Amino acid sequence: MAANGGGSPPVGIVLVSHSAAVATAVAELARGLAGGGDLAPVLPAGGTPDGGLGTSSELIRTAAKGVDRGAGVAILVDLGSAVLTVKALLAEGDELPGSSRLVDAPFVEGAVAALVTASAGGDLDAVAAAASEAYAYRKE
Repeated sequence: MAANGGGSPPVGIVLVSHSAAVATAVAELARGLAGGGDLAPVLPAGGTPDGGLGTSSELIRTAAKGVDRGAGVAILVDLGSAVLTVKALLAEGDELPGSSRLVDAPFVEGAVAALVTASAGGDLDAVAAAASEAYAYRKE
C-alpha cells in the first residue's frame, strides 16, 4: 500500500551524511515537516559503523534495503565523499536495490521535499525532481 493510501508502494528515501547525528536529525526533521499520517519510508545512513565521521557502504546498503518497497529508492547525500561512496555502490549493480538513484539536491530542503512527494504517492522521477527543485528555494 502506498503512503498516500493508494495502490502502489511508496518511494523510499535514504539520507547519507558523514555524521550519524546529522543524518538522523534531518530524517526526524523531514518526518516532522512532512506532517502526520502514513509517510513514505526514510532512513538515515550516517557516519561509520563504529560511530565515527565518514560514510559507510554497509550502512547505506542496509538503509536502502530497509526503505525499498519496490518503487525505487532516492538517495540524498551531504558532501563529496558521500557522493563517491553512493556512486561506487550504484556502479557495482547489485549493491543497492535495482531502482536506487543518487539525487542531486540540497540535503535538508531536498529531504523534506522528497519525503513530502513520496508520501503523496509520487514516483521516483517526481521525488527526485521535487528534491532537486529545492535548490531554487530562496532564503532572502
